[in-house]
Amino acid sequence: KLCVDIKWIRKMNMLLKQILLACVCFIALTGQAIADPLSDAIRVYDTGDYEQAVKLFTPLAKKGNAEAQYVLGIMYRAGRGVTQDFNEARKWYRLATEQGHPIAPFYLGWIYAKGRGVPKDVIKGYMWLNIAIANAADGDERKKEFITDRDSLASSMTADQIAKAQALSKKCTAKKFKGC
Repeated sequence: KLCVDIKWIRKMNMLLKQILLACVCFIALTGQAIADPLSDAIRVYDTGDYEQAVKLFTPLAKKGNAEAQYVLGIMYRAGRGVTQDFNEARKWYRLATEQGHPIAPFYLGWIYAKGRGVPKDVIKGYMWLNIAIANAADGDERKKEFITDRDSLASSMTADQIAKAQALSKKCTAKKFKGC
């Protein structure tokens, strides 16, 4: 009887190993299929298929995904997969900023400072660049770029304009970027 039990245990052990191997193979093969929609959109964007990326990012952005909103801002600003449209870029950057995206306010500042799709407004440009600096994490390499761009813009502004922009930065931040 002991001999039969050992044979049965060996067969069960082998069967369990086969089931486990089948499960591992299934998970490995379906890993791409269960990726989240944002990861899929980013993967498509990274391949350079911008028209398809716009189709994937847009519903996510409309549902409030800050990263998707930010990337759509990039795409409209640069004309990637869409006709270049600074007003549309500004809309998506603003929505991403309102949700706390750390880089989107930098591009809002750039749009206003350069007058891209809006009247040139160095005060608003400085305000958004200042907000981007405040939002950037310490150690983030982009923070240096934000400071450089803000200081470059400041060199063409009066002291009163800078003071006004700094006050607007504080006010806008206190309102969580809504209505700025």
